[in-house]
Amino acid sequence: MVEAGIFSKLPVNIDVLEEPTRHEFAELILSLSSLANHTQFPLASSEVLPFLIRILESNSSCETKEPCLGTLYNLSAVLDNAGALLSNGVAQTLLRLIPVKPLSEKALATLGHLVVTLMGKKAMENSPLVPESLIEVMTWEDYPKCQELSAYILMILAHQSSAQREKMAKSGIVPVLLELALLGSPLAQKRALKLLQWFKDERQTRMGPHSGPQTARIAIGSPVNHREAQEGKKLMKNLVKQSLHKNMELITRRANATSGDSSSRLKSLVISTSSKSLPC
Repeated sequence: MVEAGIFSKLPVNIDVLEEPTRHEFAELILSLSSLANHTQFPLASSEVLPFLIRILESNSSCETKEPCLGTLYNLSAVLDNAGALLSNGVAQTLLRLIPVKPLSEKALATLGHLVVTLMGKKAMENSPLVPESLIEVMTWEDYPKCQELSAYILMILAHQSSAQREKMAKSGIVPVLLELALLGSPLAQKRALKLLQWFKDERQTRMGPHSGPQTARIAIGSPVNHREAQEGKKLMKNLVKQSLHKNMELITRRANATSGDSSSRLKSLVISTSSKSLPC
């Protein structure tokens, strides 16, 4: 189908397509993109990417946009496709989709593939949507995977970049990280603690060359080793003591939105830590 030139038949103006037709095109391209890891044919072509981006930036339904995001995710998993994706403005399109919660996880996962490339990192660093949109995601208590992915991207952006860390600090990332370290999933907690360590060190010394994630080796979802986890626990105790009163109102307000049992446990935790360290 590709050799026969199916991509050249994609309409330039998607407005002439009815919603069901857009959806069928999107599903077809998604099915072909599943072969991206095994073949060399040009899925990231000059016809495909603009077509997908036009759908993602249109008023199409989430059901139609989902396969488009699936295609971008499949393509982004192949490092050689990063240049074509980023030069077509994929990073900015994905960042604009982050607030749409049904689409956020796939958009963040694709950004997670792209941010480990120099071009992808630069595109996100220069976006006016970063870091605020990613910080906001970390407050989504009902979307733990999105929280984990957002923290991962912020780790890559913050690593060895004092300018990015300064932007994040001015955008209010520290209290959000504190809350995530208390209430997030185990992986989100580890990533939040790592970021908090860097912001703590920022006031004391410049970050060393090996203190952050190594973008050539780290994988999304990779665990932190035992020594780092123990250091994180000690850091968390000190940070909670230092920042408890400043952030108590924020944490309690968000906790009140959860179930009564969870709220009661969190309030007990906040009260107890005002006079003693968090338990190990």
